Amino acid sequence: MRVIISGGGTGGHIYPAVTIARALIEIAQPEALLFVGTPQGLEADIIPKEGYPIQMIDIAGFERKLTWSNFRNLFRLAGSLLQAKRIIADFKPDLVIGTGGYVCGPVLFAASVMGIPTLIQEQNVIPGVTNRILARFVKTVAVGYKEAIPHFPASSNVVYTGNPIRPDIVSASREEGLAALGLHPNRITLLTAGGSRGARSINNAMLEVHRRFSGSDNIQILHVTGQSEYNNIVGNYKQCGIDISNTGNIIIKPYLYNMPQALAAADLAIFRAGAIGLAELTARGIPSILIPYPYAAENHQEYNARVLEKEGAAIVIRDNELTGQLLADTIHNIVNEPGKVKQMAEASFKMGCPDAAYAIGNAALALLGKRDR
Repeated sequence: MRVIISGGGTGGHIYPAVTIARALIEIAQPEALLFVGTPQGLEADIIPKEGYPIQMIDIAGFERKLTWSNFRNLFRLAGSLLQAKRIIADFKPDLVIGTGGYVCGPVLFAASVMGIPTLIQEQNVIPGVTNRILARFVKTVAVGYKEAIPHFPASSNVVYTGNPIRPDIVSASREEGLAALGLHPNRITLLTAGGSRGARSINNAMLEVHRRFSGSDNIQILHVTGQSEYNNIVGNYKQCGIDISNTGNIIIKPYLYNMPQALAAADLAIFRAGAIGLAELTARGIPSILIPYPYAAENHQEYNARVLEKEGAAIVIRDNELTGQLLADTIHNIVNEPGKVKQMAEASFKMGCPDAAYAIGNAALALLGKRDR
């Protein structure tokens, strides 16, 4: 069996693709596996480091308004379809899988036209434009949320699988995480992270959180600011008289390379609402306060977050309503209401799909009449 996987642009599309690839290797041992991406996407750096071959096509996303660049991109789209057909003809895949990003458009469309079994994976409650178009051509759509199903054409074959996460997200133990990060075993651990680049509104609101809980014997805070935000945030805290080194319960880092250990140690998380981040939280059963990124396409992060809130796994605060006092009060109310953390954790865990990558792999293999796990 020969497989092409296409997905790119951001880590949110690339890392799920890698996770699905690993699951397929484990359950079906494909003869050959090839990634297809773009030179300007993160996949150009990430995929080779993961040890997989990759070929590139030249395509760019369209802006959501009438511009000259959109006209130019129409010609690039035509060229990318030819490039995709050439790659597919040369590689001769038995199966083509897409995990999102505009690179999936020409690759999955070309494969569908050429009669090759195809599957796309949609992570969000509100599907992206590319996947909504592709749903009319591919054989199967695998969705991360049941709530996404009505957004696809009734004629589409849509299956609920959950969103794929790395195996080490669930394999790390709490003890391992606490030890790796130097955290106290008998305190409630609050993990704050706004993504690799950080989230300024969350970082600014955390000033009041640090002020409120500094020196607490009950709560410890692990705050990941993002690389670009770190120096500014730490400088602001010093100006406000918060000496992080002397609090005894606050750790601030620009970036975490051992996020699986941090999640294993966390009792409560403050996150944005990207689909994969939420999949990791629910796989571990972590309650959360979610502040959706307000400029996400079609506001899809808020829709993602509201699903968790509806199930009792999270509390949602809109970015334009976020203040330090509101965030600190919300944390206080959760940790001081008897049984609240446990109740939210149970609701979160019920939503988790730790085996989603295998479910997606099996949905793809079913297109070939195979099902190995």
